Amino acid sequence: MANSLLWAVDIFGRVYTLSTAGQYWELCKDRQLEFKRVSAVKQCCWGIACDHQVYAYVFSSDVPIRYQEETYENQRWNPVGGFCEKLMPSDRWQWSDVSGLKHQQLDSFTLPSPHWEWESDWYVDENIGGEPTEKGGWTYAIDFPATYAKDKKWNSCVRRRRWIRYRRYKSRDIWAKITSHDDPKQLPDPFSDISVGGWEITDEPVGRLSVWAVSLQGRVWYREDICHQNPEGSLWSLIATPGEAVQISCGPYDLLWATLWEGQAIVREGIDRNNPQGLSWTIVEPPSSENGILHVSVGVNVVWAVTKDRKVWFRRGVNSHNPRGTSWIEMVGEMMMVNVGLNDQVWGICCDNRAVYFRQGVTPSELSGKMWKAIVAGRESDSSQTSSSTSLLSAGCFFSDDIREQTNSIIHGDADVSSDTESPQLDPHLAEMPRLGAVASTSGNDTGSQPAEVSTKLAADPLDSAPREASCASDDGEKAGLEKPTSTADQGSQPAELQWTNIDLKEALKKPLLSASTFTETSSLSSLGMFSVGDEEHYGADEHPLWAWVSGGGCLVNSHSTLKWFTLQSGLLPSVQSLSLSISPAQTAAWRKQIFQQLSERTKRELENFRHYEQAIEQSVWVKTGTLQWWRSGKPHKWTDVRVALEQFTGNDGIRDSILFIYYMDHEEKKYIHVFLNEVTILVEVLNDAKHSFALYTPERTKQRWPIRLAAATEQEMHDWLALLSMSCCESRQIQGPPSHQAIWSVTCKGDVFVSEPSPELEAAPHLMPCDQMFWRQIGGHLRLIECNCRGIVWGIGYDHTAWVYTGGYGGGFIQGLASSADNIYMQSDVKCVYIYENQRWNPVTGYSSRGLPTDRYMWSDVSGLQECTKVNTKPPSPQWSWVSDWYIDFNVSGGTDREGWQYAADFPASYHGHKTMKDFVRRRRWARKCKIITNGPWLEVPPITLWDITIIPSSATSEEPIALWAVSDKGDVLCRLGVTLQDPAGTSWLHVGTDQPFVSVSIGACHQVWAVARDGSTFYRGSVSPKKPAGDCWYHIPSPPKQKLKQVSVGRTSVLAVDKNGNLWYRQGITPSYPQGSNWDHVSNNIRKVSVGPLDQVWVIADKVQGSRSLSCGTVCHRTGVQPLEPKGLSWDYGIGGGWEHITVRGNATESPKAALHETSEEYSAKAPAVETEEHGGKGDHSKGMLLVNEGQELDGNAVSC
Repeated sequence: MANSLLWAVDIFGRVYTLSTAGQYWELCKDRQLEFKRVSAVKQCCWGIACDHQVYAYVFSSDVPIRYQEETYENQRWNPVGGFCEKLMPSDRWQWSDVSGLKHQQLDSFTLPSPHWEWESDWYVDENIGGEPTEKGGWTYAIDFPATYAKDKKWNSCVRRRRWIRYRRYKSRDIWAKITSHDDPKQLPDPFSDISVGGWEITDEPVGRLSVWAVSLQGRVWYREDICHQNPEGSLWSLIATPGEAVQISCGPYDLLWATLWEGQAIVREGIDRNNPQGLSWTIVEPPSSENGILHVSVGVNVVWAVTKDRKVWFRRGVNSHNPRGTSWIEMVGEMMMVNVGLNDQVWGICCDNRAVYFRQGVTPSELSGKMWKAIVAGRESDSSQTSSSTSLLSAGCFFSDDIREQTNSIIHGDADVSSDTESPQLDPHLAEMPRLGAVASTSGNDTGSQPAEVSTKLAADPLDSAPREASCASDDGEKAGLEKPTSTADQGSQPAELQWTNIDLKEALKKPLLSASTFTETSSLSSLGMFSVGDEEHYGADEHPLWAWVSGGGCLVNSHSTLKWFTLQSGLLPSVQSLSLSISPAQTAAWRKQIFQQLSERTKRELENFRHYEQAIEQSVWVKTGTLQWWRSGKPHKWTDVRVALEQFTGNDGIRDSILFIYYMDHEEKKYIHVFLNEVTILVEVLNDAKHSFALYTPERTKQRWPIRLAAATEQEMHDWLALLSMSCCESRQIQGPPSHQAIWSVTCKGDVFVSEPSPELEAAPHLMPCDQMFWRQIGGHLRLIECNCRGIVWGIGYDHTAWVYTGGYGGGFIQGLASSADNIYMQSDVKCVYIYENQRWNPVTGYSSRGLPTDRYMWSDVSGLQECTKVNTKPPSPQWSWVSDWYIDFNVSGGTDREGWQYAADFPASYHGHKTMKDFVRRRRWARKCKIITNGPWLEVPPITLWDITIIPSSATSEEPIALWAVSDKGDVLCRLGVTLQDPAGTSWLHVGTDQPFVSVSIGACHQVWAVARDGSTFYRGSVSPKKPAGDCWYHIPSPPKQKLKQVSVGRTSVLAVDKNGNLWYRQGITPSYPQGSNWDHVSNNIRKVSVGPLDQVWVIADKVQGSRSLSCGTVCHRTGVQPLEPKGLSWDYGIGGGWEHITVRGNATESPKAALHETSEEYSAKAPAVETEEHGGKGDHSKGMLLVNEGQELDGNAVSC
């Protein structure tokens, strides 16, 4: 998980950030401004400075923020002079927007604020619908407005062309003042509060945010049009309120609360993707009439509040359907303010010591949490102020008792500024305070009760002559436990009296005394003590941070997060600890490699003394038995209880081999089947929400598309069998350790990662090794896509678009013990969406309803409509996944939707569109729900940019040369990774490559040939890419195949192949060193999902509708045979493992074919290849030569293992 930041403002107006992986508050880079409040999200932070102006802090990134300005030049044909600028009076403007209604000249475009700069001058867009236009970019039509085409015809009377110019946002990693271009009479007053949220309301536009603010006069304002391409927004809109507002809080989705001067809260209702400002306000009364609400903070399903007496309250029953909630629950502690962040986690600032507290135990099932825990992280400046003690430590000197006493006296002397800061004695009753319970009651309609929690007051009031005693909660509240900071540096210090302080903004110039040292987990005060001298240097009179505001809207904390905020490090000081961080990962890897080589040489030397001894070989037999279920091969196809036995034996040659027996009953007769594990080609989990099942393939069963399927009673039992069988298969084939650099990697539809070691016979004719005999072993982790090269650099992308780099380990997941490496295994998580469809048919009486015709699909179904999928019975993909969200309407559907998410069509199934017409009698909408898997494997996250596609150059000229790696972000930006080497496979930074439109696929081949596919299906070639110029200079538009839109491209040594959106595979003809763009596209095959071209121009694909002996399979690994320089498209297909495969890459396989095979002519090979195809497919050799053809009328067998 990538690091995220907690933001805070101290009493002097300085802004600090605390990383979830760090231990020190870091001062914000822009130190010239003093702030009152901040509100943060993942990508930015908004704040109000002491001048009451709004500022935005946008985080820097390797991907720039670019905005495309466009205008159209329009012309009409004149019989005298041809096309000219003179238009008819009824025509549009000569320079206009796309609709022609708005006048837009080139010189009318200006930068919206000083934080932008022009990236380039105006230029003509020479692209229309994915196809390149003629020089000049003109498109032609009969009249305005009409459908435009790139070719001029005899009746083309008008033409237009699009001009483009980009501007770039430059004010990143600094506080940028939000300027206002509104009407001077409508300018907002100086601001007093601000809140940022709303990023979960809609995904369109990308990065959309809701920014709400409150002015000094109590008016509420909303900032319009904030998104990724416009981080400042455009203007402020005034939102009417029922009273004068004081403070406001906006959640990630549709919750918005504000507080009024009268102490009431107001809730905004009607917020959705079509109306992010909401519709109306509803008033919520405070918990008690005596003390109104002073501060409020909201999340997804929670509302926390602080009343004027500084008590903390939790609102029960809050959700999207009831944003008001039902009742208030009082929590323990007195806070100045609270803030709700991501995952509904809560932070607060204590009234007594101005420390930041974190609410522990907040989970989806217990939103109120369990206890407060203080964050004791030091500030970044602390390490520099301890330089004197560090120098003494490095010189071997330590403080003596006399020095300790002098230091203590100096600290107390500096702290006693005035008599009113005298420290009261600790109440002896507090140390023996019993565990208190609170009777739960409500101030709303809900009369339910909550379990009592341990409660304790935070501290004694320093302004009272005697400290207060802790008391029970009021009848209107319920209290939760509290915990104070724990110091590991001074656990054994003797008890002493505490010195309390309460400094507000007016007393900021006074030097505070030391705060309380520790509270134990049980809120006992008996273990309190003073800080030791080492701790006083961190939190002395000038060091204890006093906070005024905290914001966790961009801080991602969950139950798996390991935070270093709550304990002080003992032993080394921060400046000394920083020395251990100076060793880079590359140096560590080189050091480990050197140690390994030395140990290997030592082992060889020692074994030389024992070469004359006879080797001892143990011959043994080991058997494991168990009970599983087996999917019967013969009819009736059903799950049958079977007894399985794995017999493992060691031969005279010391090689282990195993046999798996499956015993079953057939018509009261005992039978069995057996499988030699040295013949097993793969063991893979099957995507099934009802069974813990896995499949076992052999070459023969791969041809049949009918593996042996076994199911266990529990997930753990299935993983135990998979781990044991996988290890036995590897032992019988003598495969161990990490994959080689030449390995072929693949990913299943389920996200499992597999690797196969290629043999030289895999690409060598005439003795070609069938790819159904390849052995695949699983590598831990969960990915959607994977790419590699022949030097061992491997990157992957998860379903949540997170990038991962291979660490060199093996194993992980359920593969543990000897079958997994001891190091280089890390935690990995992935998130994806599960989709179901709500279907309706139009009724003349009631309109659209869920009552369809008897022949219709299920009213709640999958995308095909053949399987019923309701919100209740739809489960995560497998037991390893867990839900992390509720069901929500998905508006990002191909074809578009209306305001409620519906798509319309004439009938099921058909082509859907987002608007209703007279002929539309059915409609559907897609519902989505996110689920998450947590596993481990040899992968490290590469933050912070999320990716869609990735490619690595198959090989490079020298080992010292950086490895070229290109990628496409999930937003469509093209990126080039810098600094990728064998020692640092993750690289250092991204270099943005400018494009005119979003891209979806990119591939780099030999000699730095870079090809890419845009989202509209158009193809591009990047010119002048080289090691010295890694980003190249410009894009060349390549015409796509006729009437086809490409979706993926792969580049090898001299070959370029692409897949279109209809599943056709195309080969680019005419590529030469002098003309690398090629001349035309040549069709190769159909039913292709993905293609991978290797460094030797090998062609491997993931194909659909592959014929087996019993069924058709989707997602099958196929190898193109007969690929030679004289026959670059190959001759026929060899079918491998499948179905259920999603991705394959052979870009690391640079194993050359034997020289003898190279002398064989393509004619000799072509005479043999069809014979193989004819034998396998019953005389269909002529069709299989170029196509993956099947009987389109044949249904996919539901018993087959497929996607």
